[in-house]
Amino acid sequence: AVLVGGAAAAAGLLDRARAAGVRVVTTYGMSETCGGCVYDGVPLDGVTVRAAGDGLLRISGPVLMNRYRGGPDLGDEFVTSDLGYVRDGRVVVRGRADDVINTGGHKVVPGEVAAVLESCPGVLEVVVVGRADPEWGQRVTAVVVPADPADPPSLELLRTHVSERLPRYACPSEVVLTRAIPVLASGKPDLASLKAAGTLREREHFPALSVN
Repeated sequence: AVLVGGAAAAAGLLDRARAAGVRVVTTYGMSETCGGCVYDGVPLDGVTVRAAGDGLLRISGPVLMNRYRGGPDLGDEFVTSDLGYVRDGRVVVRGRADDVINTGGHKVVPGEVAAVLESCPGVLEVVVVGRADPEWGQRVTAVVVPADPADPPSLELLRTHVSERLPRYACPSEVVLTRAIPVLASGKPDLASLKAAGTLREREHFPALSVN
């Protein structure tokens, strides 16, 4: 099997891998849990994952480390920075709490919007971030690698695709088209760079399109 973790796996990637005969197992965990402790949504024996009223996932069990060096004991339960829920015994991770976009008084989980946009025609890769907006606080911005640079998906298409599956406030109000998503040394998307307007080199070739 191939273990996939560290960040949310794109649904399309998992589908393509499985269609090719690769047994893919998604994992969830962190340094504080000594690595993966949830596999394909199911916690290991003895591990309990729950979500409280704030939506943050909490983990308990023998996988927890005792403490940070020089710090007090963590206790019997570790509060993660991840939003999620448990349904029918399976853990569903929505995304990181510190990535949540606050737009016009609504909270939008960017990973959920990106997961929807991955199935939008013309989208090869996509990352969703919140960018500062003087009126709404933040605006939902989709950074898209088009499948065909000569015929990229329009903002209207992206918004329609999202509105059919999520609340209207989750629709992107801006799209930035780029030839590649900037990544960190770890291979994860460089969110800080993506949140800073005008930092993508390709932006001059594919200007941002926005709506009021």
